[in-house]
Amino acid sequence: MTFGDKLAKLRREYNYTQEQLADVLGVSRQSVSKWESDIAYPETDKLVKMCELFNCSSDYLLLNTEHNARSASTNSAQDSSASGEILPVKSKERKSKKTLWGLPLWHVAKNARGIIAVGVNARGILAVGVKSTGIISVGVLSLGVISCGTLSLGFLFSVGLLSAALISVGTISAGIFSVGAVSVGVFSLGAVAIGDVSVGAVAIGRYVAVGANARGAIAIGGRKAFGEIFTHTGRLTDEVKLQAKQLIDETLPTYLKWAGAIVKAMLS
Repeated sequence: MTFGDKLAKLRREYNYTQEQLADVLGVSRQSVSKWESDIAYPETDKLVKMCELFNCSSDYLLLNTEHNARSASTNSAQDSSASGEILPVKSKERKSKKTLWGLPLWHVAKNARGIIAVGVNARGILAVGVKSTGIISVGVLSLGVISCGTLSLGFLFSVGLLSAALISVGTISAGIFSVGAVSVGVFSLGAVAIGDVSVGAVAIGRYVAVGANARGAIAIGGRKAFGEIFTHTGRLTDEVKLQAKQLIDETLPTYLKWAGAIVKAMLS
C-alpha cells in the first residue's frame, strides 16, 4: 500500500471526511486529496500530527509495506500488560460526519467545535469542557445563555461558585435575581444580600431590606434595623405586616413591583 492508500484507509476508519481532516491539520482539502492520490506529501509537522491522530507510526505511513504498525503497538501493549506496566492511553478526536449550520453534529476533541462539543476548550450549542462557550454551557470556566461552572457567566441563567446572569445562583452571585452566600442584585437573597430589594442574614437594600440585620429605606430586622422611611425590629405583628406591605407598594418604583410582591409574600 502507498502512503496515500494508507492515509485514505485511516481517515475512513476514524470517520473523517477530507474536509474534516484538513481542518484538524490546518491545511486545505485539496492538500489532503493530493496526499491520498500520492501527488504530494505532507510536511513533517503534519505527518507527526497524523501519527498522533491515527495512533500509528511514521514508518507505517511512509514505508511501502503491508505491515501495520498499530498491530505492533498492540503487541507491545500486551507485553507491557503482562509485565505489570501501565501504558498511557491517548485520547482520540471524534467528529460526526453530519453537519448543521456548517458544524458537525458532535465533536469530541481538545479544541472541540460542534452542535454538541466536548473537550478541554469547547464551543457549541451544548458545550462541555474545562473552558466552555455555548447556548447551554457546562465547564470550569463557563459562558452561555444557560451556564453552569466554577466561574459561570450566563445571559439568562447561571449556576456556579462565582456566578453572574439575569437569574444567578452561586456562592458569590450577581444578577437581576440573585441567590448566594454573598449575593448582589436587583432582588438579592443570601447570607449577605445587597441590592435594591434584599433579604438575608445581613440585608442591605436601596428600597427594602429584610433580615436579622437590615439596612434600607424600609428596614425590617430580627435583631437590628436601620430604616429611612420605616424601621421595625423583632417579631412581626399583623399590624406591622400590613403597614410594611403598604409602604412597599408606595415606595417601590414600577420596575420593582415584582420584587415587592416576593417580599410581601414572605411577610405573610
